[in-house]
Amino acid sequence: DNSVLSNIISSQEIHSKFGGVVPELASRAHIRLIMPIVKKALLKAKIDLAEIEGLAVTNGPGLVGALLVGLNYVKGLSLALNTPFVGVNHMEGHLYGTLLSQKKYKFPIIFLVVSGGHTQIVLMKDNLSYDILGQTRDDAVGEAFDKGGKMLGLGYPAGPDIDKFAKKGDKSFHKFPHGLTKYETYDFSYSGLKTSLLVFLQDKSPEYIEKHFSDICASYQAAAIDVLVNKTMKAAKDNKIDRIGIAGGVAANSYLRTELKKKCSEAGKEFYIPEIVYCTDNAAMIARVGLEYLQLGKVSEQSLNAFPSLKLSSHR
Repeated sequence: DNSVLSNIISSQEIHSKFGGVVPELASRAHIRLIMPIVKKALLKAKIDLAEIEGLAVTNGPGLVGALLVGLNYVKGLSLALNTPFVGVNHMEGHLYGTLLSQKKYKFPIIFLVVSGGHTQIVLMKDNLSYDILGQTRDDAVGEAFDKGGKMLGLGYPAGPDIDKFAKKGDKSFHKFPHGLTKYETYDFSYSGLKTSLLVFLQDKSPEYIEKHFSDICASYQAAAIDVLVNKTMKAAKDNKIDRIGIAGGVAANSYLRTELKKKCSEAGKEFYIPEIVYCTDNAAMIARVGLEYLQLGKVSEQSLNAFPSLKLSSHR
């Protein structure tokens, strides 16, 4: 009935000192933590493994080592319990993480999916039915925040810190480029934005940067987010869709949430916004997709593999 009994998350703090995710360390942490986390989840949900009727696991996209840990663990559980399992696309999970946050929702929905690895506009026509209308041609918006933050001396991940400083700054302080806005496309580009920040900072003194730090963050964030908002609204208008949703890690950005909510209100469109806990990677969103598959009788075989570049595709 769309209710979550438990959703245990373990964030790997070790990556922050390296300025990004280290695949080998991520895999080792997954191996070490997966059993304690499952036990904790069952304990909080007050259920036993024997009561589980179906299992869901991410099999892509993502780091192949980390994916294989989860996939092989679930395969083993499936055999031991004689319980069906289903492989889920990580990006599907983000879409359903937003739907998990709604008391009621209707299709079709235009979704803006934004994370460290993905920036897409997806038309979700029904359960498990997707059309990708636009996507990034180079870097994802989350990566633009992380790399931009690194140039500014911020930690990893940098998105939340840029968001925090931007609230105190003037977004019109400097005009950073808005990628692919001169063309009739729903696609995005963020490589130019990163380069422009690098060039901007080159001849600036540490004192200047410190004095205008919040303004720089606000200007950089606005350049990244305004394009997302405008193209999402255009996609909804062009396709005559009255419902818009955001999903993924960057959906936690306060400026994106505020701007898109305002634009949806002005255009008379419903706005589906995820709870913060369902923006970042979590198990509940994967389980929610798994529920849809299992209700349709779709299950995976033991031969299922992990695919680091798995594409989002319809399954109806």
